Amino acid sequence: MEALTWTLAIAAALFAAWRLPAWRLEKVARQPLPQAHIDILQANIPVYRRMAPELRLQLHRLVQQFLHQKKFVGCAGQAIDDEVRLTIAGQACMLLLNRPSRVYLGLETVLVYATNVMVPRKQVDEAGVVTEARQDLLGESWGDGRVVLSWDHVLHGARHWAEGQNVVVHAFAHQLDSESGSNNGAPWLGDPASYRRWSEVLSRDFANLRVDAMYRQQSVLDHYGASSPAEFFAVATEAFYAKPYEMAQRHPQLFEEFNAYYRV
Repeated sequence: MEALTWTLAIAAALFAAWRLPAWRLEKVARQPLPQAHIDILQANIPVYRRMAPELRLQLHRLVQQFLHQKKFVGCAGQAIDDEVRLTIAGQACMLLLNRPSRVYLGLETVLVYATNVMVPRKQVDEAGVVTEARQDLLGESWGDGRVVLSWDHVLHGARHWAEGQNVVVHAFAHQLDSESGSNNGAPWLGDPASYRRWSEVLSRDFANLRVDAMYRQQSVLDHYGASSPAEFFAVATEAFYAKPYEMAQRHPQLFEEFNAYYRV
């Protein structure tokens, strides 16, 4: 009897330890977003002001969870304050509206630099010679639970939304892409039948963008998307959120696929 009591006590303790983080998260998500945080969203992300009230409330809950779960690290002298955290979280969580989500489950840390990020790269030529180099980046999504961003470009993309050059939207589209197990331009769609249609439409429009890029033809989609299917998905996500009318007109089937996926 004593052994059974101890077993039940241990089981109860383990359950409590497992439940505690979830309980804390639920408590955080239920709390209203402080007015000071709302003021930052309104000031730095003009598109937020035009969102329907129910979408704003949904965004607030997602932002609360994002801030609770993700660690922000300032790099090369960049300070981390509420403005940095809210401006990044607000844009990242717009990709999750109206969709079941665990809020970027694979992401742990957001690294923020003041300006462009210089990262080491290894380049291999046709002879197999490896050359060390440094590449200038605005931001990048890494497969080890980290996203790296340039604060200058985070702020510019938020305040000039309609330009369609948004480093946060681009980087977090890659995070969604990777939820299917690989970064290949096909995020988790749930229904196997959806992948057939997705593959048909995106493969065709990806091929067309490669031709546009080759001949320098103007496109709603940034030519950088022609570099790989993963980049095509990220670039098309930027266009979907920033230039929906142009995308719907020039790429109607692609727009339909993204509208079904993002649900906004």
